[in-house]
Amino acid sequence: MERSMKNVLVVACGFLLLFTAYGGLQNLQSSLYSAHGLGVATLSTLYGSVLLSSMFLPPILIKKCGCKWTIVGSMCCYVVFSLGNFHANWYTLIPTSILLGLGAAPLWSAQCTYLTVIGNLQAEKVGKLGKDVVNQYFGIFFLIFQSSGVWGNLISSLVFGKMSMQDAIPDEQLMSCGAKDCLMGPSATNTTHHPSQQLIYTLLGIYTSSGVLAILLVAVFLEPVKDKLENEGETRSRPLWSTLLSTFMLFRDKRLCLLMFLPVYSGFQQGFLSGEYTKSYVTCALGIRFVGYVMICFSAMTALCSLLYGKISKYTGRITLYVLGAAIHFSCIVVFLLWHPNPAQLPVFFVLSGLWGMADAVWQTQNNVLFGVLFEENKEPAFANYRLGEAVGFVIAFGYSSFLCVSTKLYILLGVLSVAMVSYGTVEYREYKAASKVLAAEEKNQAEEEGTKM
Repeated sequence: MERSMKNVLVVACGFLLLFTAYGGLQNLQSSLYSAHGLGVATLSTLYGSVLLSSMFLPPILIKKCGCKWTIVGSMCCYVVFSLGNFHANWYTLIPTSILLGLGAAPLWSAQCTYLTVIGNLQAEKVGKLGKDVVNQYFGIFFLIFQSSGVWGNLISSLVFGKMSMQDAIPDEQLMSCGAKDCLMGPSATNTTHHPSQQLIYTLLGIYTSSGVLAILLVAVFLEPVKDKLENEGETRSRPLWSTLLSTFMLFRDKRLCLLMFLPVYSGFQQGFLSGEYTKSYVTCALGIRFVGYVMICFSAMTALCSLLYGKISKYTGRITLYVLGAAIHFSCIVVFLLWHPNPAQLPVFFVLSGLWGMADAVWQTQNNVLFGVLFEENKEPAFANYRLGEAVGFVIAFGYSSFLCVSTKLYILLGVLSVAMVSYGTVEYREYKAASKVLAAEEKNQAEEEGTKM
């Protein structure tokens, strides 16, 4: 096995172990800690911290520590958050969520930078297009990484499966499920059968151990890598203030300003799934023990489609995949608005989560590749801005979670999706026009050269 592929697998397996723990915890926050809105407040604080972290930390940490040790240090923040859940209250979850948020942006920026660098280096070695190899590496990474949702949710489902069977959910509660959840009717959290503290401790113990294994795997087996620019000494010569401001300076590029709506929407749609769908649809109509199983379907579809999109993108082009993702999410949002969740419609809960995962795979793979390809010379600040935009989406989604009706949130989600696709289409059109001008200029120069020879 080639070295670059081995490193892709190490990074992917490290993220698999880490997010087996964090992904399962995130999906359960709004259901486990629904009292006084602690779970949603924790998630909102977490992504608010990601927002601040994205502005400053990624370029500095990646420059000073390198991608490998930035990943290792950031992973430690996730483990601390798992430990904070052992004694869940405002004084443990909020501080540990802030710490996790500070580590999240550098973690993902370092991961994206690492895969982009080794993909381009491997492409040069074998004589392929850099974007094709990078696309392939991101597809493999997200296949393995997204399966973390399967294992994390399977663990929570098996642990919570030891709960006693719940009574039939009253019709009054079902009436306030789904888009009708306006925080005013009967409780839509179905907390009459809350897991025992012993089951929660068992789950947290498994999750914490998985996070520790992730840190050890990356620290021991991942090889450090340096970008070509860094090898030439260009990156080291930049002053600290320039590195600090590089995230903001990149906004001078109009393409970034337009593309920022893509990660913002990615944050919105992930926030809706983990914060609203799990609580107002699944937990409300089926009970908390079904959350894991429904999210397994989402994660499995995201993982499989990530690999598929990574392989077919060189044939279909990214525009086709973006249109596919937008069409699926648009259709799902319409269904969420019209559908009245009921336990008798059990397959529908899984079909909708699976379709949501098919579209999510588009945003996860193509967004990262798009930012890496268009901003190849400014990868660290580009990916930092990507996480910044995603964090904005998460913060807003979780921030208004306790104040707005689910139907209102769905309309907002639909509006953000529309703006994101229009902005993306504008960038693709500008890129096409720019490429056409370059091609026309080359053909003109070639014709002039041939005329001179004659």
